[in-house]
Amino acid sequence: MTEVNSADQDRGRGAGRERGARGGDGTDGAPPTGESALAGHRPGPGDSPRPGDSARTDGGPRVGGWTRFVTARPRLSLLVALVLTALAVVAGSGVADRLGSGGWQDPTAESTYATKALEREFPASQPNLLLLVDSGRATVDAPAVAAEAKRLAARLATERGVTGVGSYWASGTPALRAEDGHEALIAARITGDEKTASETLDRLAPSYRGTHGPVEIKVGGPVAVQHEMQTTIREDLTRAEFIALPVTLVLLVMVFGSAVAALLPLGVGIVAILGTNAVLRGLTEFTDVSVFAMNLTTALGLGLAIDYALFIVRRFREELATGAEPVTAVGTTLRTAGRTVLFSSLTVAVSLAAMLLFPQYFLRSFAYAGIAVVLLAAAAALILLPAALVLLGHRVNSLDLRRLFRRGEPRTSGDGAAWGRMASLVMRRAPLFAVATTVGLIVLGLPFLGVKFGTADDRQLPSGAASHVVQQHIRDGFPGSPGGGLEVLAEGPATEEQYASYKSRIAALPEALRVDGPLVKGDTAYFTVQPKGEAVGDGAQHLVRELRATEAPFGTAVTGTAAVLVDSKHAIADRLPWAAAFIAIVTLLLVFLLTGSVLIPVQAVLLNALSLTAMFGAVVWVFQDGHLSGPLGFTSPGSIETTLPVLMFCVAFGLSMDYGVFLLSRMKEEYDRTGDHRESVRFGLQRTGGLITAAAVILAVVMVAIGTSRVTNTKMLGLGIALAVLMDAMVVRSLLVPAVMRLTGRATWWAPAPLRRFHDRFGLSEDETREPAATQGEEPGSPSEKTDDRDRDRVEVRG
Repeated sequence: MTEVNSADQDRGRGAGRERGARGGDGTDGAPPTGESALAGHRPGPGDSPRPGDSARTDGGPRVGGWTRFVTARPRLSLLVALVLTALAVVAGSGVADRLGSGGWQDPTAESTYATKALEREFPASQPNLLLLVDSGRATVDAPAVAAEAKRLAARLATERGVTGVGSYWASGTPALRAEDGHEALIAARITGDEKTASETLDRLAPSYRGTHGPVEIKVGGPVAVQHEMQTTIREDLTRAEFIALPVTLVLLVMVFGSAVAALLPLGVGIVAILGTNAVLRGLTEFTDVSVFAMNLTTALGLGLAIDYALFIVRRFREELATGAEPVTAVGTTLRTAGRTVLFSSLTVAVSLAAMLLFPQYFLRSFAYAGIAVVLLAAAAALILLPAALVLLGHRVNSLDLRRLFRRGEPRTSGDGAAWGRMASLVMRRAPLFAVATTVGLIVLGLPFLGVKFGTADDRQLPSGAASHVVQQHIRDGFPGSPGGGLEVLAEGPATEEQYASYKSRIAALPEALRVDGPLVKGDTAYFTVQPKGEAVGDGAQHLVRELRATEAPFGTAVTGTAAVLVDSKHAIADRLPWAAAFIAIVTLLLVFLLTGSVLIPVQAVLLNALSLTAMFGAVVWVFQDGHLSGPLGFTSPGSIETTLPVLMFCVAFGLSMDYGVFLLSRMKEEYDRTGDHRESVRFGLQRTGGLITAAAVILAVVMVAIGTSRVTNTKMLGLGIALAVLMDAMVVRSLLVPAVMRLTGRATWWAPAPLRRFHDRFGLSEDETREPAATQGEEPGSPSEKTDDRDRDRVEVRG
């Protein structure tokens, strides 16, 4: 991950041609040597600027306005940023306490409607607080144990914010008594929203948890699971930041050399994270936001901010190395690398925006956080970072820490030449590399064919978490999965005979173990149905469909854990084609605007999707099937939460496009200059391979830090996306893309005449001046062009 000395590599290329072909991806970063002896003339502070050379001050296309703003008042820009960041800290304070830990349900689903109706009419039917009463060596029916349990239940019924208290000792229900007779349950419902329920639990739990006479009380239930999950995520996020920040700083120093330059990307990331927290805090006033979104905020805030700042800073340092003044260098940087950063941020935001199409607020929360942090990271990189660079000037190269570990003068890294040689090797054996990498990625993704979808429960927490222990005791020791039954809401006037007839039809269903009820209140009633087998197994899901298909003389609605899962799967399946179409269409359009090609956008979408197969295969093999559960420290529930694959696809696809944009933009520039397809592929990978790999490693470090979370979904998200990012950078971009582009040849760049004219008018480029692929009657690949290419290669290898 050492920095490529592109200023030296560019010797002999000719300044006039180089100005039109120089990389806006920022990959041509120069080392902090200050060398500027170029074969061709590069404009200095006293020269008359040519078109496209100096920072535009005429409000030129796309970036002239903000270039002028940043370079004219850099101190004011930073002061305003400092004030806004301070306000963001205040506005975003306490955001974690206002975030929810649910959001997996479809708010328009039948199960959601039935749940709300039962909460309103029959609070005891929806208990969210469970007190596990352990009688020790005695049985739960022992007089002393029963007396103490009844006393605790009566006391709980008098607590503010608690309703629907019931217990084994009051009802005698076998489902509330463990099979060994030494444990039983007191159930209740804490009223209010998630925040209110969490506050009530904080107030009640200390006085009930622990030893009470002959019994030991453990506190569990959904509200306890949610509360413990929120607390765990907050603690894990703080730990992840302490891990990621110093490691990232070390890696940045290795990439940049200069400690000053290395600190700039971290500053951009911190601004993006704080700003996004303020945005999320504001959104909680209008809608529900998941606490899990904070993990994405940290990961993308650091990862993308570092990526964008990496390209900006390296391009700025290159301009300084050519003798340009800081203001001129910033202008050129924004016109080139700045445009690519802006375009790249849009592609990532598009992928994340697709999650807004889903009804679950868990997914929508990631869209809110992701879009906000991506746009804020891009804004900070394009406005605040250039202002800081204007003020720093050549001091951006200060504190070269790599001098401590090397002898003599700094040497040019050979990374660029090595990437170029690898690209040439891949293209010489293009069919072999294309087939081998494609087959390998498909094989890695095969475990996903056995995916089983489930719901998030207490097993997301560590095995020692108090609420997890309670739920595990219930799963292992109580009959009929208490809390995992199905509730059938019956609405409308009915007679006892009609209720009895309907109950008998339910009892006859092959997947029904037991039917209790009805409990009637006016014209509303409900039945409780215990499924055979697991609460969310295939049998329970089939029972949900059977219950909904069973005729009744009144209106019915089914809810329960399995019903929520069935509705969630239906909602995902219903919206997934629309989300996929949205991502594909917008990505195709954006990549076409970048390249002007019809085939490249299709390749980008397909290869990006292929790069994610390893991630999905690993998710099933590790987290569903439980391999590596010991070393990674999690409990496998035997399924994958329904929304997780959608979330991981949108995030990883966007990050893949982020790297793809930088590679394609470099290839496009070289092809426009030379018309040599093979050379443009080689040159693009040579100039971006090392930098993309460095950026991917840094982002993977951040995601792995997130993956150290004790919450399984967060662990899965962090480690899965880290794997996807590394596979994309090291396999797809390095091997598969050049192999496929070699096979498609010059047809890669073809577009019909109407689309070509459209691109000429509206397409995105990194410089206003373009030279045609072949000028003055000279065909691409002519002897003079080949000679120039050989000269350039010799200079690049020599460094």
